[in-house]
Amino acid sequence: MKTKINSTSFGSVTVKKKLFNHDIIIRLDGQVEKRRKKLSKEVYGTSHKISLAEAKYIYEKEVENLIIGTGQTGYVELSKKAEKYFRKKDCTVKLLPTPKAIQIWNKSKGKTIAMFHVTC
Repeated sequence: MKTKINSTSFGSVTVKKKLFNHDIIIRLDGQVEKRRKKLSKEVYGTSHKISLAEAKYIYEKEVENLIIGTGQTGYVELSKKAEKYFRKKDCTVKLLPTPKAIQIWNKSKGKTIAMFHVTC
């Protein structure tokens, strides 16, 4: 059963009726974990550009699709190295503002994971 996201607002996301006040990753098994933003901040000085190191952390073996909630207004982007990494893994990536990404996530099927940025 897919992990349902109930809602989002600036600075939070509610998953299975539990409020998270930080960015999250949802794994294939439905586990919700805190995003490791510092993997990108160490390279770019911001968590708005996903580094290769963070891409490797997000990715899971057998994943076919990754949905990235790019923030309430859509600031997050993939670095060129992260784009290339996901392409090499045959993992389709959808980048959408977090409210829209949540709608897509809740309807998604197959081997899909997600990362949601909850601010900007």
